[in-house]
Amino acid sequence: MNRKTLVLPAVAGLLTPVLAACGGSSSGGKSGDAIVVGTTDRFIASSDAPAPVDPAYAYDVGSWNILRQTVQTLMAQPRGDGEPQPEAAESCGFTDTGNERYACKLRKDLKFSNGDPVTAADVKYSIDRARALKADSGVFALLSTIDTVETQGDNEVIFHLKTADATFPFKLSTPVAGIVNPKDYEKNKLRDGFDVDGSGPYTMQAEVKNNELVKATFTKNPNYKGLLTPKNDKVVLESFPDAAAMGSALDKGDIDVMTRTMDPDQIRKLQNDTSGKVNLVEMPGLEIRYLAFNTDAPTVKNKAVRQAMAQVINRGELVSKVYGTEAEPLFSLVPATITGHSNSFFNKYGNPSVSKARTILSKAGITDPVKLTLHYTTDHYGPATAKEFEVLKQQLNASGLFDVTIQGTPWDKFRPAEKKGEYDVYGMGWFPDFPDADNYLAPFLDKDNTLGSPYANPEIINTLIPQSRREADRLTASKSLTDMQDIVADDVPMLPLWQGKQYVATRDDITGSEYAMNSSSTLQLWELGRGVGS
Repeated sequence: MNRKTLVLPAVAGLLTPVLAACGGSSSGGKSGDAIVVGTTDRFIASSDAPAPVDPAYAYDVGSWNILRQTVQTLMAQPRGDGEPQPEAAESCGFTDTGNERYACKLRKDLKFSNGDPVTAADVKYSIDRARALKADSGVFALLSTIDTVETQGDNEVIFHLKTADATFPFKLSTPVAGIVNPKDYEKNKLRDGFDVDGSGPYTMQAEVKNNELVKATFTKNPNYKGLLTPKNDKVVLESFPDAAAMGSALDKGDIDVMTRTMDPDQIRKLQNDTSGKVNLVEMPGLEIRYLAFNTDAPTVKNKAVRQAMAQVINRGELVSKVYGTEAEPLFSLVPATITGHSNSFFNKYGNPSVSKARTILSKAGITDPVKLTLHYTTDHYGPATAKEFEVLKQQLNASGLFDVTIQGTPWDKFRPAEKKGEYDVYGMGWFPDFPDADNYLAPFLDKDNTLGSPYANPEIINTLIPQSRREADRLTASKSLTDMQDIVADDVPMLPLWQGKQYVATRDDITGSEYAMNSSSTLQLWELGRGVGS
């Protein structure tokens, strides 16, 4: 095994790859000209989620990874992360000192993949459509600071914001702001199924079985004009039922690249492999995992119950037993490498303590063990999730303060049930829409939060979120961001558990693997090529 390691710097946004080894050139897969990429992400159309890849609906890392290849946005994250740069736009920027008016000029001669011109009116249509549809995924909330969208001629779009929002350029780089052709996407209805059309670097052909996308073939779009430079003509993204099946396909040469999600044992095996046929690339990761609470549910409505859980759970033991060196304990919703992070949960609770947890419960008049069911998804965050919840159950039950059972459910049933408020306590993961502390707080704490949580703190919603967004210098915003994290640690509507690294494994004739995924877990398939690795 030839291992390439990317080093995570202290400040997110300055991600410079450091290669520790080189690949060979003789063990390519059986896929012909197309580069075949494996994933365990599942893409299912159902009555609860009939339009999984409509930009106005999609709001998970898997579906966004399809849209990032096909649907163009005004701004985009550059190679190596950093500040967003113009993509469909030629230029973008705030035109006032208050960060409330944002103007973009489109590149000349932009076209959709079918040859139709892309105009400012199409941009306005796309943004207004997502805002008006208000899909129950909650993705429209990313556009909540927009008041009106104005066009000037065919090439200029002006966003008038309700309030200052220094993070707005990042939001325009997310798929919900993707530009769609009004011919393909109805104004008042989501586009069901897996058809995707846009002006991005690739077109996509979907192979669907039993309402599930099992294979997506991305072909280079000859009409594409933008920031990105595809290094291949075709990539196939294939969905596997689990990490073991994906790993077997890599071993056989049926796929060239293995992405999320590998299990910890698989990663350790690849790290120790000396065959030289596979490169394992360790990358900076901003993924977090947390427990979420339905704060209206009788079992956890009293915040003393939630605080006691925060006091008992041992993150260090959890990470050590399940993930080893692939994760780190997390004491805030904001990862340790993001500007504005504060160890709020450790500051409040310190080390795990059953006696302190018992005191919290007894002061609230709770003396009997609290009966709870912890819900988790069996197939969305990787195969180690079940073991993680076994450890959580053991920790809570060993305290004598809780009587916990666990229940696993496939994602296509889990997510709709969670949104309907059917779970009192449940495990979730978050892959950031963009690498800023705001995106680890506002999606969960602002109006129209992505979890559909009943939790609402007026100080956070009315004062702290708007206050933090007024600061273009994110260091200056740290006071507001820290105050939000401290309130979360006290109220515990969510309980952060760990922050993870991420990995890509490639056969040794694949190049560009160090840029195949950014810190937000965005697949950048345009970076992959076939040749002699280095």
